[in-house]
Amino acid sequence: MVAMSEKAIKKQKKETDMCTPPFLTKIILFSLPLMLTGILQLLYNASDIIVLGHFASDNSAGAVGSTGSLVNLITNLFLGLSVGACTAAARWIGAKNEQRLEHVVHTSICLSVIGGIVIGVFGILVSRQMLILMNVPQDSVLPLSTLYLRIYFAGMPFNLLYNFGSSLCRARGDSKNPLLFLCAAGVSNVGLNIFFVVVCKMDVAGVALGTVIAQMISSTLVLLHLMRLKGHCKVEIKKLRFYKDALGDILRIGLPAGLQGCIFSLSNVVIQSSVNSFGDVAITANAEAANIEGFVYTSMNAVSQDCLTFTGQNFGARKRKNIDRVLINSLIVVTLLGLIVGFGAYFAGALLLRIYTKSPEVIRLGVERMGVICTSYCLCGIMEVFVGSLRGIGHSVLPMLVSVLGVCGLRLVYIFTFFAANRTLFNLYLSYPISWIFTIATHAVCLFFVRKKVFRKMKEAEEKSMQQTEAPLPQSGQ
Repeated sequence: MVAMSEKAIKKQKKETDMCTPPFLTKIILFSLPLMLTGILQLLYNASDIIVLGHFASDNSAGAVGSTGSLVNLITNLFLGLSVGACTAAARWIGAKNEQRLEHVVHTSICLSVIGGIVIGVFGILVSRQMLILMNVPQDSVLPLSTLYLRIYFAGMPFNLLYNFGSSLCRARGDSKNPLLFLCAAGVSNVGLNIFFVVVCKMDVAGVALGTVIAQMISSTLVLLHLMRLKGHCKVEIKKLRFYKDALGDILRIGLPAGLQGCIFSLSNVVIQSSVNSFGDVAITANAEAANIEGFVYTSMNAVSQDCLTFTGQNFGARKRKNIDRVLINSLIVVTLLGLIVGFGAYFAGALLLRIYTKSPEVIRLGVERMGVICTSYCLCGIMEVFVGSLRGIGHSVLPMLVSVLGVCGLRLVYIFTFFAANRTLFNLYLSYPISWIFTIATHAVCLFFVRKKVFRKMKEAEEKSMQQTEAPLPQSGQ
């Protein structure tokens, strides 16, 4: 028993203590595995494009790259629910409510598998029609894009299972194990891509199959890890079911987050459709530059995920001052990171794009996009941190509405007005930083008022609890 206790204590120390300051170092250290995890996930798609660009054709690479916004549109609802699972689990860990935590964990696993099946079937059925609506060139790109998407969606249950499982790991302060599992899957993915494309000559079908197999590996590893845990977030097969209270916790935060992601993706689909109207070279350049930008976004998104998780645990523990400290430190980290990584990617843009293609025109158009978006990406990071803080204190509908109006609505208005009158790729890409600036300002105002309301309720609850504790016990008769 003593040895078991010491082992449990040693294991617990490996998890990040999210409720005790200082937070700056903890946020940075917790972010690093998250950044690397996100980067490895991006490498799934990037390795597909790189292998096809070098061993197949630019059309094949562009076909895979042009599917990204559509995949996000269809999957973001359930990926948003994984954010809800992380927030709910972090809150109940902070509040030390083991029963509610157990319900969240097992509901999350069920939701990931069933959601993956639903999305998979839906994606297979609508892929071709959606690509046609996006103006994908029907002779050169459409058949390849459709084939890739149908195989990719067949593996969606594994994709969601990994994302929900890694969210539960993060909620308990563990960002390292999901990274290790993804490393194993990432290495497998690259090897499988090369084997299927170079040896088997399977073109886009080969890279899609390699991605699905890699996702099977990562999801299996994260599930086995959760089943072997001794503490928070342990999964037991016999307890897998939907719990009404947990489903409500997850949907309250996750559904608005998922809807926000879907609507974000809808605006990106409109932008992708506008890019498609410039022809095959523009499609390929846009896809390859967007792949590089994805690494910049992932780095900053890791900080916003930190902010959400740290805030969630401190909200559950009713530590008001810590919530402010987490927000300030997260804003500092994400701003510096966005400037360094964003400008670094832009200045190295031509060199990075040569990894994907040898075409000078593709590289030129790719650098043009990066010059607008990469250099202003810190704005997107700041916006995401504000959203993470609001979700962490239990408010998800408000940031969804603000983001939908500020990012999506403004971009659509811009595209159908200013861009329609001045049709250049540069003017199209300007819609990104313009929408970020407007949304940051609105989120900041909303957070100020929401924070005051939430903190007032927390203070009242604390005072009521103290009064009950200090009340004298009734004396028995003599």
